[in-house]
Amino acid sequence: MKSILILLISLLLFRCNKKQSEEVIKEEQKELIEPTKPEETELYEPVPPSVSPKGQNGVPSDAMVLFDGSNLDEWEMAYGNDEVTWILNDDDKSMTVHRTDGVKNATIQTKKVFGSVQLHMEWKSPEEIKGDGQHRGNSGVFLQGTYEVQILDNNDNDTYVNGQVGAIYKQSVPLAKASVPTGEWNTYDIIYHAPEFNELGEKTKSATITVLHNGVLIQDHFEIKGSTEYIGWPNNSAHGKAPIKLQDHGDAVSYRNIWVRELD
Repeated sequence: MKSILILLISLLLFRCNKKQSEEVIKEEQKELIEPTKPEETELYEPVPPSVSPKGQNGVPSDAMVLFDGSNLDEWEMAYGNDEVTWILNDDDKSMTVHRTDGVKNATIQTKKVFGSVQLHMEWKSPEEIKGDGQHRGNSGVFLQGTYEVQILDNNDNDTYVNGQVGAIYKQSVPLAKASVPTGEWNTYDIIYHAPEFNELGEKTKSATITVLHNGVLIQDHFEIKGSTEYIGWPNNSAHGKAPIKLQDHGDAVSYRNIWVRELD
C-alpha cells in the first residue's frame, strides 16, 4: 500500500512538473511568434502612480523637500554632535557653508538615509573671487555619504579635469563644463542608483550616476568605481543606505531648493 501511495504521489508530481514545463514552453513559443494584432503588444498593468511635476513650490508631489530656505531641520553636522553652523539667508532662501570657533569641518548631512535617488539642488560659488585651482568655490555633494559630485568655481580657473566642476571626483571627467558666471545660481539634477553587495560584503553591482548641470548632460550613466578618494584607489566596502552630504571645503558656497525622490 505504501509503495502504491508513493507511486501515485510521484506520478502526480511528474504531471505537475510536466504541465509547468509545457506552460513555460508555450510562453517561450508565444514570445517567438510575431504579433499580428496591435492589442497583442498593449499592456494595461502595472498602472504608474500619478505625480504632479510642479507640486507645491515647483517640487514634484512625491518628492521629499530637504531644504526650502525656511529651516535646517532635515540636516545635521556630519562630524560631531554640534548644532548646524551654516547660515540661513532670508533674501534668497539659501544656506551658506559656515564654520564657527572650534568646528574644524562643517560638512552637513541629511538626518534621513537614502539609497537610489533623483536629487535636485541649486548652488552658487561666492561672488567675490578668492583663491585658484581647488581653492575657489569648492564644495561637493556626496551620494550615500561616499560618492562625490564635485562643486567648484572653474570660470577662468583651470584644475585637474577629474576634479573640476561636475566631475565624479577623481573618477569621471564631465562631458562638458556648463557653469554660469561666478556668483550666479547653478542647478544639478542627479539620477543615482546605489551599488549592490552580497552576503559576503562583495560588490555585485556598481553604482551608476547621471548628472545634468544647468540642463546639460555632463555625466551619462557613469559606473562608479567605488568611493571617491582624495588619495588612493576607490574603496568598495559594503554599505547600505546612508545620508546625503554637502561638503565644507573652506569656501562659502551656498545652496537652495534641494529635494529628493527615492527610487528604491
